[in-house]
Amino acid sequence: MAKDLDLSRLRMRPQGSDQISQILMRGVHTRRIACLKTPTNDDLRICQGAIGSITIVTSETSRKKYNYVKEHAIHRWMQVFVHINEMACFHVCLEEWLPDSPTARLLTSLRASKTSNKITMGSLAPLPPSRPATDPTVYDAHHQTFADSPLPSKPDEWLQRAARVSAILAEDAAHREKENKCPIAEVTLLKSSGLTKVLGPQEYGGGGQGWDVAYKVIREIAKADGSVGMLLGYHLLWSWTANVVGTDEQKARTQKLIIENNYFVGGAVNPRDNDQKITDDGDHIIFSGFKHFNTGGVVSDLTVLEGVYEGTDKHIFALALTNQPAIVFSHNWDNIGLRLTESGSVKIDNVRVPWTDALGWDPTTKEPIESILTIPWATLLLPTIQLVFSNFYIGIALGALSFASTYTTKHTRPWPYTPSPAPSATSEPYILARYGSFFAHLRAAEALADLAGAKISDIYAHHGAKRDITAAQRGEVAEWVASVKVVATDTALRVTGGVFETTGARATAGKVGLDRFWRDVRTHSLHDPVAYKEMELGRYVLLGEVPEPSWYT
Repeated sequence: MAKDLDLSRLRMRPQGSDQISQILMRGVHTRRIACLKTPTNDDLRICQGAIGSITIVTSETSRKKYNYVKEHAIHRWMQVFVHINEMACFHVCLEEWLPDSPTARLLTSLRASKTSNKITMGSLAPLPPSRPATDPTVYDAHHQTFADSPLPSKPDEWLQRAARVSAILAEDAAHREKENKCPIAEVTLLKSSGLTKVLGPQEYGGGGQGWDVAYKVIREIAKADGSVGMLLGYHLLWSWTANVVGTDEQKARTQKLIIENNYFVGGAVNPRDNDQKITDDGDHIIFSGFKHFNTGGVVSDLTVLEGVYEGTDKHIFALALTNQPAIVFSHNWDNIGLRLTESGSVKIDNVRVPWTDALGWDPTTKEPIESILTIPWATLLLPTIQLVFSNFYIGIALGALSFASTYTTKHTRPWPYTPSPAPSATSEPYILARYGSFFAHLRAAEALADLAGAKISDIYAHHGAKRDITAAQRGEVAEWVASVKVVATDTALRVTGGVFETTGARATAGKVGLDRFWRDVRTHSLHDPVAYKEMELGRYVLLGEVPEPSWYT
């Protein structure tokens, strides 16, 4: 039977994991949730428990008289109660009403940290409806195939796995891009294929590969779908965060969490916006702020947060579970390219994180650990992600070349108004020359990207244990990455725009889908001005200067 629950009478006290069996709900269907007002930070510190359909109402003096709260508040209460298996356990008791009812025994199961943890609602903002999502069941046959196969163990096996996923995505990439649905199915495919684990330690079930392999995997996926390649690249970068700025214990704990749960990771770390504010709250820190860009957050399980600690100029990185009411997505990504990346804005509204999860910080002194955060090693995330960008640019351009060449072979007509007309488009001299030039430049870009990827991978492999790279070593690898960025940007824009010259006017039709490649590269290549990479390289060549680490170098 459905029960009414008056939240104005709730009191909470944390309980240990050994008491879980005593506070299970036993199948209670809480259908009406009464509260005194629209939910705020202090109203509710649990995130799960109700089963079945839920109606959220307000209670003024009697639980028999209900005033419905605003639609977005209803949405937020529902988020709280349908959030499954994410946070720590709380024993919720009723003081007066139904003290012995099973409704009083609400549980949020211990999944991640196995420790109790307060969950705050955050102040409410309007919650726009999200757009329709793709259905993961469309890939069920592939999910089963991957489930029946072990993870690859060698670099070439990982690239073969990536090529299989790329071929699956290529089948309807243009159609999916036009539909512009939230890519739940595509991320699920990345997970089931194991590609999200390529960098993870083998002891936790990961692939144990280096960044040299991961970059090639990103490139392969981007050939078919630039958006999915970008999502994978960002996930791999953010899942690596603790390896760079965390303690050894945090690194191991974070990798175990991500790999064993097969989590997908997003990041609210756009440096062009104001920093998130971080305040101290006893054993926790609280993140608050707004980011205009948050790639992959909507489809993620974990979100990397970053901000400035109150009263200092010191930054803190931490990971938090994404599916909580204090992380509010705007669902407003509607750009010309990379349309499936869910790169819209997000409000971080009082997200609580334990001090023990503040990467590279001492939770006792509440100070950064200098041996981790004040050395060149701590800045390696920046060249690492810049090379992620270049690899999916190159992948997109390779995809454009492959798509265009197929179109030319099947549909393009030779030009008849010339003294020596070619019998077919594939024997047309200018078309052959264009394809030859595109191919040569992409081969050069790939070779340069592979060389830079090997250098990044070697740094992590040979210096990861001691974090002992020098500023000069860090600067050297950053300039290799900058070189790739310049070449990859120029080449990808040239190829994705130039293929229209080799395919003809009919290839500009929307139904063909050739334009998506250029739109994808053009959109992300504006991320940070490539001209500044050229200036860095000029200083390196002329003056022997390596760049000062920045959010983009």
